[in-house]
Amino acid sequence: MLKVEQDLYNKVESSLDSIRPYLKADGGDIEVVEITDDMVVRVRLLGACESCPMSFMTMKAGVEESIRSAIPGIKGIETVTAL
Repeated sequence: MLKVEQDLYNKVESSLDSIRPYLKADGGDIEVVEITDDMVVRVRLLGACESCPMSFMTMKAGVEESIRSAIPGIKGIETVTAL
């Protein structure tokens, strides 16, 4: 991984660390799957967050807000599901 890619990944992880305690308190977590060349972050909700009916709100109000405020260049945040 290039240094620029690693720095970007670290910034995304750091922004997610601010909301992880809330996800973990409800039995869930989140992982970065990839950051595309066109600056889209793909994440996967884990544990209880995968099937939570409030996961849409978690993504909008928590995850997207956290990442976009920390890294303004991010074009989008997408959720991917486990296979």
